[in-house]
Amino acid sequence: MKGQVRAAVVAGLASLGVSACCVLPMVFLLLGLGGSWLAVFGKISAASYYVLGLSTLLIALAWIASLQHGRSTGMRGWLAVSTILVGAAWLVVFNEGRINEALMTLM
Repeated sequence: MKGQVRAAVVAGLASLGVSACCVLPMVFLLLGLGGSWLAVFGKISAASYYVLGLSTLLIALAWIASLQHGRSTGMRGWLAVSTILVGAAWLVVFNEGRINEALMTLM
């Protein structure tokens, strides 16, 4: 069960990182951390929906296993954090244009 919780946490962090592929470079530019290395984020964005879908599936399976086995609330706390991370990742992906426009007004 601990392995499933760890996988869910990693999936949550990975999905948040992938979803920020276009927003994060804008934030770096605002902070003065621009450079050609930011082109890497373009390659990551191609896989963002696959990573988010897989992350959502892993977290759903971890929740099902947790509820079936009646595990401790500590593990469910980590699952809740992972669920929030994946939810935030989906929000970033679906609102990426608005976020980028808001960041561009700060430039």
